[in-house]
Amino acid sequence: MKTVTILGATGSVGTSTLDLIERAPEAFRVKALTANCDVDRLVAAAIRTEAELAVVADERCLPALREALHDTGIAAAGGYKAVCDAARSGADLTMAAIVGCAGLRPVMAAVEQGGTVVLANKEPLVSAGDVILAAAKASGATLLPADSEHNAIFQCFAPEQAGRVRRIVLTASGGPFRDWTIERMRAVTPEQAVAHPNWSMGAKISVDSATLMNKGLELIEAARLFPVDPDRIEIVVHPQSVIHSMVEYMDGSTLAQLGPPDMRVPIAHCLAWPDRMETPMAPLDLVAIGRLDFEAPDEERFPALGLARRALDAGGARPAILNAANEVAVAAFLDRKIGFLEIAAIVADTLDRYDPPAPETLDDVLAIDAEARTMAGAMVGSGELRIA
Repeated sequence: MKTVTILGATGSVGTSTLDLIERAPEAFRVKALTANCDVDRLVAAAIRTEAELAVVADERCLPALREALHDTGIAAAGGYKAVCDAARSGADLTMAAIVGCAGLRPVMAAVEQGGTVVLANKEPLVSAGDVILAAAKASGATLLPADSEHNAIFQCFAPEQAGRVRRIVLTASGGPFRDWTIERMRAVTPEQAVAHPNWSMGAKISVDSATLMNKGLELIEAARLFPVDPDRIEIVVHPQSVIHSMVEYMDGSTLAQLGPPDMRVPIAHCLAWPDRMETPMAPLDLVAIGRLDFEAPDEERFPALGLARRALDAGGARPAILNAANEVAVAAFLDRKIGFLEIAAIVADTLDRYDPPAPETLDDVLAIDAEARTMAGAMVGSGELRIA
């Protein structure tokens, strides 16, 4: 039986993880569940799974959590430090699913205590890749990717044959605006941007998929996870989202992982690794799917891809700046303070204006993140953005 801690248990990835764990109670025991302030859903999950500990990051929600868990035998805690303490509580497997850079310190806490850390949020490897990887090497922690694309690569990538890999191909659905003109995208609404054609995801990642920034962040993450030159990591638009990524070897063989567009598939792979476990997913019906299409991404209409590639090539603080500015811009778009095309414009402007030394510690990363957010926030509604 594996012990499991879920950081971000009430979000999309967290609830998918809980669904799988609850289907196999003989295989998993929950040590801790954390959430920001969704007390009702956190309490319900903690009681269903008989968790040892429930934590809210927003300490103002702690009284309600304690009251709801009174007489259940489940401990309650609150505050950011309590989330980090839960992350280092010694679980065999920690699911890191806290969205944004708020998840950086908890992820570092989980990595430093060893064990297996499943990365479902991109920020640890995008913003603090070198720092996180160094900590994992020091502690002996195993990092597993839960993103469908990186998990697909993980399943197809033979580490002992890394030198025989010709290229990695990340697939992208293309998002809801794959065929839209730039002029038409100027009027995109938040409701349109979060309506992903294939995946059911949170608002932020759905917008990232619509701008293709999600694929740019995945490009950076893939370069951290797999020992392949970044120039040999390519992006291909695949509207059906059936092939989640591919690895091509020097002999011409290309290995691909196929599956339905449901996060429970890669999450199940991580939960059971190195074994496999049952999921409620129906068998893949290739006859019903009928066809698989591919096309090259258009970086003119989706400039986020180029921004991410240049940030990866430059290294240092650039990926952290890219990520921070994007988070600010996406939040502003969802709040209707900027237009859809202004998201990439804010990221580009912040990268142009800010170029600090490369971070050496997590504190350095968080300082860079904070400054980049301030600069990006100043551009919201400023009227100074350069949009193609």
